Amino acid sequence: MQEIKAIDAMCRAGYCMPIDNIKEMFNTYEFKVMAQTTFGGVMKKLGIKPGDEWQVLGLMAKGSVPEMLKEMDEVGVEYALIDQGLGWSQREYREWGTAPLDWMAQAAHESKGRLKCGAGYNPFTIEESLKNIERAVKELGFIYVWAHPISFGLKPNDRKMYPLYAKCNELKIPCCMQVGHSAEPLTSEPGHPMYADQVALDFPNLTIVLTHTGWPWIDEWMSMVWKHPNVYGNIGAYMPSALDESLVKFFDGPRGQDKVLWASNGFGLTRCKQEFLELPIKDKTKIKVLRENALKVFKL
Repeated sequence: MQEIKAIDAMCRAGYCMPIDNIKEMFNTYEFKVMAQTTFGGVMKKLGIKPGDEWQVLGLMAKGSVPEMLKEMDEVGVEYALIDQGLGWSQREYREWGTAPLDWMAQAAHESKGRLKCGAGYNPFTIEESLKNIERAVKELGFIYVWAHPISFGLKPNDRKMYPLYAKCNELKIPCCMQVGHSAEPLTSEPGHPMYADQVALDFPNLTIVLTHTGWPWIDEWMSMVWKHPNVYGNIGAYMPSALDESLVKFFDGPRGQDKVLWASNGFGLTRCKQEFLELPIKDKTKIKVLRENALKVFKL
């Protein structure tokens, strides 16, 4: 585990925040349903009862920066990227999972720079959101944005997303966004990775990271990552042992080897790294996907 150092290209602030933050996320309708469907097997295995849905992620989390750093040291994770996790409850018409910018900046300071922070984006309050991103980058040292257009019912190429791309381009930071289906009870169609095609063409100097593998449209995801010099992908939100065989073949070959990043999505650094190291792929691939590609994308 220690031989090949890793960079978690998409962890979550909740992984090192007090558990109350995770509990608040699971107060939304979408997260309660997701716990019973997407994480239904986990709930049954751990004996989690209705009303305690937050435990499906809370039991994985470390609850503090020191505990997270301890795990990072044990398994050889050099840096971890944590974002606000900002999404939108369409049922309750409010934000979910918004970790405070100042708290995250303090966590990064406490970690002595090993936690790198990403801001969120709300396309329903564009002007305010762009101001928060600018402050996060210029004053608090944030290095990227992670967006969740699916929860807002938007495709990546929607005009409400374009101010974000322009701001990231201006600030010279990567823009990461979730593509693929929605694990929550939300319409998945806007998550087609191919909707990022026009964005990459319109912003050729913007580094774009398509997260969550694009499943079930992994062919589209691989197409975007392969086609565009400025588009990358991370494999977070799926355990490495469960990755589609064609996806593993893609990033173990010349088309994807330099374009894919490892990430845990806050599902446990130890297990996620161990399972990745056990994949039947080349050692040079492991080094690139675990560490080198993230160094390049995030300028670490």
